Amino acid sequence: MSTPLLFACESALDNAVPRTEVRAVSPRQFIIAGWTGRDSAAIAHHIHELELLGVPAPSSVPLFYRASASLLTQAPQIETLGEDSSGEAEPLLFRADGEWWLTVTSDHTDRKVETYSVAVSKQMCPKPIAAAAWRWSEVAPYQDELQLRSRIFEGGQWVDYQQGTLSSIRPLASLCADSPLGLGAAEGCFLSCGTLGAIHNAQGVGIRPAAQMEIELRDPRRQRSIVHRYQVQTLPVVA
Repeated sequence: MSTPLLFACESALDNAVPRTEVRAVSPRQFIIAGWTGRDSAAIAHHIHELELLGVPAPSSVPLFYRASASLLTQAPQIETLGEDSSGEAEPLLFRADGEWWLTVTSDHTDRKVETYSVAVSKQMCPKPIAAAAWRWSEVAPYQDELQLRSRIFEGGQWVDYQQGTLSSIRPLASLCADSPLGLGAAEGCFLSCGTLGAIHNAQGVGIRPAAQMEIELRDPRRQRSIVHRYQVQTLPVVA
């Protein structure tokens, strides 16, 4: 069993004053949903930017990749082999105490390995995950308003890397239903729900590595955010 993750879970049932309780959740199953864009043009854009890196187009959309639950980490630093990996912010649903909770994660991926196997690349890097969560049933009615954002430390400053709303991603409940987990998943199931395209830099490069990344899920209706920042330590590739 994986090491338990601690989440500050915020809820406000029946419009009560928000209450936060710490829950320890041991990840038992982890699935990463890919190609989850709601807009066919957005999917085509993401496929294209990955094809520029040599990543083959998916056989169908969406796809659900199995990954080791032990990859999930709340550590402020991860280690990756070589310098060909990069992160991407994703909303993530996990099952605890018989219900779904929403947080934000980074599907940090080895882009070199991704050129020959997306499934293998998903297994190559730790997956940073925030330490706070919201009760899914409370935000599901207005999920399209939730904002997803990431920034990377580049050129000595923080720059926007991804920005948009969950309206660009398929409804998360439908992803749960279509995934191998199902809506009534067991305790400790985690589903990463897809991402947004990268914002190109001045050189026209979209997906790119960075030594630091910040991921954020913002709820403008309730004026709150879940933020997680992590550093990337690259290890030398020894042949």
